[in-house]
Amino acid sequence: MTDPMQARRRRMRLAARCRVVTEAQAFGVVVFCAILFNACLMGLETYSGLAVEYRQALRAAEDCCLALFTVEMLLRLGAYADRPKAFFRDPWNLFDLAIVASAFVPMVRENTTVLRLLRLARVLRTARFLPHLRILLIAVGRSVPGTASFLFVGALVLYVYAMVGWVCFAESDPQHYGSVGRAALTLFLLTTLDGLTDAVRAGLQISRLSIIYYASYALLASFVLVNVLIGVVLNSLDEAREMEAEAHRAPPPGSKGPDPSSEVRERIATARRALDEIEAGLDTADRRASRQLEAASRGAG
Repeated sequence: MTDPMQARRRRMRLAARCRVVTEAQAFGVVVFCAILFNACLMGLETYSGLAVEYRQALRAAEDCCLALFTVEMLLRLGAYADRPKAFFRDPWNLFDLAIVASAFVPMVRENTTVLRLLRLARVLRTARFLPHLRILLIAVGRSVPGTASFLFVGALVLYVYAMVGWVCFAESDPQHYGSVGRAALTLFLLTTLDGLTDAVRAGLQISRLSIIYYASYALLASFVLVNVLIGVVLNSLDEAREMEAEAHRAPPPGSKGPDPSSEVRERIATARRALDEIEAGLDTADRRASRQLEAASRGAG
């Protein structure tokens, strides 16, 4: 029967060795280059001539990349051998594991389209090695709830203005406002202010009040709502920066916090040095005072 303490020591030694490898800068550089190399291989496969002529070489290079990613994932799993639950708490670990493990699923390997999409998703793994890209991806994820609310409000505004445009311009301009769908598409394209000048000129030929319609829509949709969306994204970006800063301030996995006993010993040593300095100063003062007394007694004699 295996001793639990001995098994735990083995896991700790394994985790320590794997952690030394995975935390090394060279390891990150090799994996990062492999991800970029795998992306270049996918680009070369889009050229039919190269794909046919160098099919075996491209296949072998893809297998090498997959083998490297598999070894990388095994090392990362080994770094968490002493605390396996911590591995699954990190979303990036789950993402990397899903991308690498999916290449070994039989149904996925047989589906060329799905396999290519999963290989393309490997490019996103570069976010693990690029802090700024990781912050942007986190910000995009955190902005999803605010963006959903923005899309709902924007859809309401677009629908209201599309109905008003259908009522006012359906007979005069059926090509753009003949139905609520065409009106919504026209107004959606006007959100970027591209073609707004032509739309205003066409509207003025129908009624001078159309300037109010287009001006209010441009002000509300192109300025107010877009600025609201920018505010949501910037707020999410600040939150992502704070999360990344807190993650860097936190102690790395498996590392221990500061030892209270060492702090106490350091304070005791500092106090002892201060006492020694005080005692040395007192001894110097005593000797100086004794010399002054001797000189005074000699002068009196």
